[in-house]
Amino acid sequence: MIIRDLTLKLQELMPDFPAIAILGPRQVGKTTLAQELVEIIDPQSIYLDLESPSDRSKLTEPEQYLDLHEGRLIILDEIQRMPDLFPLLRGVIDRRRKKGIRSCQFLILGSASLDLIRQSSETLAGRIAYEELPGFNVLEVDSIEGHLDKIWLRGGFPDSFLANTDKSSMTWRGNFITTYLERDIPQIAQFVPANRLRRLWTMLAHQQGQLINLSKLGTSLDLTSPTVKGYVEMLEGLLLIRSLRPWLVNVGKRLVKAPKIYIRDSGITHALLNLTKLDDLLGHPVVGGSWEGFIIENILSVLPKGAEYGFYRTSGGAELDLVLSLNGEIWAIEIKRTLSPKLSKGFLNAVEDIQASQKYFVYAGTDTFPIGSGTVAIGLKDFMLKLKAS
Repeated sequence: MIIRDLTLKLQELMPDFPAIAILGPRQVGKTTLAQELVEIIDPQSIYLDLESPSDRSKLTEPEQYLDLHEGRLIILDEIQRMPDLFPLLRGVIDRRRKKGIRSCQFLILGSASLDLIRQSSETLAGRIAYEELPGFNVLEVDSIEGHLDKIWLRGGFPDSFLANTDKSSMTWRGNFITTYLERDIPQIAQFVPANRLRRLWTMLAHQQGQLINLSKLGTSLDLTSPTVKGYVEMLEGLLLIRSLRPWLVNVGKRLVKAPKIYIRDSGITHALLNLTKLDDLLGHPVVGGSWEGFIIENILSVLPKGAEYGFYRTSGGAELDLVLSLNGEIWAIEIKRTLSPKLSKGFLNAVEDIQASQKYFVYAGTDTFPIGSGTVAIGLKDFMLKLKAS
């Protein structure tokens, strides 16, 4: 069994927060994680799948149902299907607080982060903690042979990563993409044509790690820039893509201010581009952007709460793939799939611009060694462990 890093975090939060929300895309393992957690915390917990008509019918009179099961942890899966529950949960939690019940009573699972956070933050402020569950990261699958290339190729969705063959993994991801386009997205945005959204998603895969150009995308899709922006924001809200914001500092230079776009799961990127095997990927132009996005997502999966991140680029060529603000220090990070890391002039200029105190080159090897100018070459696993210890 692969033990998720989030399990311990949730156990630490449960004594202090009446509600905990686990956010993540469909099929990432939220339900499995919740069920494993409650086996430890409360084996008598109640699980309600709010996409199931029979489970929704149990909440026809929700206050009575929740009062009937006071004292038991209730898991509400796909909460975005019943947003009207949020104000009711606030009243239930407040009444129980008066009775001295302060520990976790509701474990909320959701696949649409923007809507879920907006709805719950308005009604459950101070009563709910949020945790995001990404796909498997490199540390979680470290014991599996060939794990690094395997998780890069297949991505971190459990069913995709654990499939028997690369072909069956690709089949799973293809079905995942189709299900989102034909079932899940129409439930929240009926006006979005599935064929155009697939084309947009595929175009974003081709442009992995590049600056987003809404006007150019709109021209290719025969859509207006505001429409494309809405589609991109929807995919971002579903935790399927990430807009990496520029690191803006007052350095007296002309800074690039457009975000860089990444499909968050490398396996979905490869499925959209029909790259089934590692050899297919290594010979494709997206290989550099795919590796960069894969490294960034793994790093962000272990980034401590409160840390800030972005990328840095100037019109003069100074560039950093990732900038972290952590414990009062600025970390500058270069990312390349190479076994011979070398510092570029753009990296050195950018480090000087932002006055970075920690400088790293995350490369494809496993050794850690200095490469000049106070910069350390380091493998992904060791860099993630360093971040977790920070």
